Amino acid sequence: MAVFSPFTGKLSDKLDPGKIASAGMALISAGLFIIAFIGVNTSIFFISAILVLFGIGYALFSSPNTNAIMGSVEKKYYGIASGTLGTMRLVGQMSSMGIAMMIFSIFIGKVEINPSNHDAFITSIRIAFGVFGVLCFIGIFFSLARGKSK
Repeated sequence: MAVFSPFTGKLSDKLDPGKIASAGMALISAGLFIIAFIGVNTSIFFISAILVLFGIGYALFSSPNTNAIMGSVEKKYYGIASGTLGTMRLVGQMSSMGIAMMIFSIFIGKVEINPSNHDAFITSIRIAFGVFGVLCFIGIFFSLARGKSK
């Protein structure tokens, strides 16, 4: 993400940032669906490749999405738009943590994660990635439905 974000930010100045952000979200969604198939024998190379896919997807999403949002408001509303963007990002992060913890609680319960319950842990991780993949997939269509930035 750190490598590609500056390039995608510049690209979003030239092309429709909403479409670039949607493409990034599609990559993230694909990565989530793929990583939902991890297991105890999943290679570190496979996980690393998916993390690279996530990084590219986040780079394609983050800067262009911010550009699209900030470009859709008048200059006098930049502070409100920026504050709203930060709030929505934090709400998304907290909601994701809540969903993940709920899934862990359902499958693992109120016990310490240790080798005796690693099967339940892997199951809960796979379900969480699947749920987040579905949510991200739905988000692609919301991202595509946004209006043109100014």
